[in-house]
Amino acid sequence: MLLAIDVGNTNVVFALYDGREMKTRWRIATDPRRTADEFAVWLLQLMTIEGYTRDQIAGMIVSTVVPRALHNLQVLATKYFDTELLVAGMGKADYGIDVDVDSPKSLGADRAVNAIGAHEKFPGDLIVVDFGTATTIDHIDGRGAYKGGIIAPGINLSLDALVGNTAKLPRIAIAVPEKPGVIGTNTEDQMLIGVYWGYVAMIEGLIARMRAQIARPVTVIATGGLAVLFDHQPGLFDVVEHDLTLNGLALLAERAATR
Repeated sequence: MLLAIDVGNTNVVFALYDGREMKTRWRIATDPRRTADEFAVWLLQLMTIEGYTRDQIAGMIVSTVVPRALHNLQVLATKYFDTELLVAGMGKADYGIDVDVDSPKSLGADRAVNAIGAHEKFPGDLIVVDFGTATTIDHIDGRGAYKGGIIAPGINLSLDALVGNTAKLPRIAIAVPEKPGVIGTNTEDQMLIGVYWGYVAMIEGLIARMRAQIARPVTVIATGGLAVLFDHQPGLFDVVEHDLTLNGLALLAERAATR
């Protein structure tokens, strides 16, 4: 079995694959100081709870946007699972796609892996919207090449900035507003409307501008932990793939095994 690891700025997600089938996943807060031993205590307990053993892990692969976390995950792989950690974009786990931007090496591993996973499943030009700490909106053409995209503050970052830079606004939870309309009658509702519907309007506008620039039929795919907040908005996306990054990692590991 394969253990795929997606290290984001907020969370690290571990997923167990049998071939391309995800069997389970576990999530922990990102902390670059977390040691291999700490990862092992947490992970091996969860594996035992769900009936898996370390001997079942035949390979491991990671994509990370937090470089400081990589070393401890490499130690985790060698010390506790007796395997080499494949790193997305490096060595046998090279992306194998064209990265058609000014500085290809600056492309985040998660975005490249999203491109691989999306192109494998959907034909033609694609727009991938990944809702995480930051929200990224990327264009992948019909050949599977990464053509560029957009980076915007994530919705929680936007809320943190609003609350952190004002004296009286309270902390609220991000959710779909329950009341219809966009005229709030109390502070909390007004904040939620501004953050949520403002974010929807931003995503709609950026996708529309990207569609116009591509000037070909496009499939819009949403992914990321916060995509669930927006997946019911009619016409915003064509499909939601919650595990796009992890599935792309599993595919990349499969390709690496043949190189």
